[in-house]
Amino acid sequence: MRSRFVIALSGAAMIGAVLLPGADWLTFGGDPQRSGWAQKETRLNRDTAKSLALEWKLKLDNAPKELNSLMPPIVVEQVYTPHGVKDVVIEAGASDTLFAIDVDRGKVLWQKKFEIEGQSRQKPHWLCPNALNDTPVIEKGGRGLGEKTVHVISSDGKLHSLNVINGEDRQPPKQFVPPFSKNWSLNLLDGVLYTTISQGCNGAKSGVYAMDLRDPERPVRFFQSAPAGGGIWGRAGAAVSPEGVVFVETGDGPYDAAQHKFPDSVLALSAKDLRLLDYYTPANREWITKKDLDMGNTTPAVFPFRQWELVAAAGKEGVIYLLDAKSLGGSSHREPLFRSPLYLNEDVDFAGRGVWGAFATWQDGQGARWLYAPAWGPLHSEAPKFAIRNGEAPNGSILGFRVEEKDGKPQLAPAWVSRDMNVPEPPVVVNGVVLAVSSGENVRQLDTEGHLLTSEQRATHPTGHATLYAFDAQTGKELFSSGDTMPSFTHFSGLAVAGGRVYVSNYDGTLYAFGVKD
Repeated sequence: MRSRFVIALSGAAMIGAVLLPGADWLTFGGDPQRSGWAQKETRLNRDTAKSLALEWKLKLDNAPKELNSLMPPIVVEQVYTPHGVKDVVIEAGASDTLFAIDVDRGKVLWQKKFEIEGQSRQKPHWLCPNALNDTPVIEKGGRGLGEKTVHVISSDGKLHSLNVINGEDRQPPKQFVPPFSKNWSLNLLDGVLYTTISQGCNGAKSGVYAMDLRDPERPVRFFQSAPAGGGIWGRAGAAVSPEGVVFVETGDGPYDAAQHKFPDSVLALSAKDLRLLDYYTPANREWITKKDLDMGNTTPAVFPFRQWELVAAAGKEGVIYLLDAKSLGGSSHREPLFRSPLYLNEDVDFAGRGVWGAFATWQDGQGARWLYAPAWGPLHSEAPKFAIRNGEAPNGSILGFRVEEKDGKPQLAPAWVSRDMNVPEPPVVVNGVVLAVSSGENVRQLDTEGHLLTSEQRATHPTGHATLYAFDAQTGKELFSSGDTMPSFTHFSGLAVAGGRVYVSNYDGTLYAFGVKD
């Protein structure tokens, strides 16, 4: 009787622990809306950010492919394993390997090398690396109490769904996207998995792809963003609103609305069937396309503000838009709620200038909504004045804005510019702290004679090394710097935050964990 009682209590305790909310970071940007806001994090805040320090670093068995190395990490807490309850970081490598790491020990729990079928018709290059390129996503529940599944696309376009505990397949791999395409971060909402494709690698069509995990026999859904060009390469992939609308930004290409050709635009698609619901195209779209100032390089962020659900969008041009999620550009599809002046890219440069990657947004304790953008290059000389400047920032910075209402419409009020950063990656915000990585990457694409640079030329001549910074979310004041801790640069990466730790991966195959001191 006593043993049965103990077992019953243990089972009840385990069930209770499983159901406790965790500060997980299950997808790029932390949620399907790509807010970059770690809302459930409790240990990391303005006071503790100053005490961040390297807890461990781990060199993973991953060979880079072109400029691809380690994808942005994701985190799931309270994984019940035969050896205890683990908090786990999932890290995907370009050489088609997936790693699960015990965050308390900084040790690999398991790793899995995917068997790749076939080969690309194209020779690899940094535009088309023939590599694993997507950030995975973790699915919690739906498969039994406490079960967690990580989904990732290998370089041959197959979806792998693995048990987080041991890396075993939940079901056989299934073709999701064309082989050796360039697909981006996975997103998951209500059992439907999304990714985006760009660059036309190995002949793949650019667009949005969706798979219903609840009905694996149902064909993959696809929306072609443009017959030529129009790639969707914001590194967070697609953003999905709580209502189930998919938002993406497209790249350069021929425009014809009657033929559903929407380059350099923001698209809204139905999550049910990827049907086009709405679109916004900037009034100067023709000029944007002519100057190769893609909007497809940035993933939009979806967030509530007063009576609106807003979509923030941007691109290489250096302009930021606020759109109404229910009517992106009004009846003309050309009227945003707010179009900013030029904040960046005075040189009209298609490489290394403008807004790249993804945003972060949060609502502070006083109810004010904030938006943060990774800015490449210096501010435009005629940009609106920011209330606070934390020194000159010729190489890049994080730009902080307050979202305000004026004359019945939302607008961005320039609040602060961070210290100088060498090509910043997408930021993350947590409890009044903005976290961001200065990548140190060489982002130039052409040499002095106009020839496309090779991956080796770019990788062997970085402009610096990766540095993690923490900034006050209301002033941009520097709270922490990792200094020279990370000797390598990082390429198209991102951050994960959970349990008082910040995770950063580098080109040399090393994963770093910075934690707050107790």
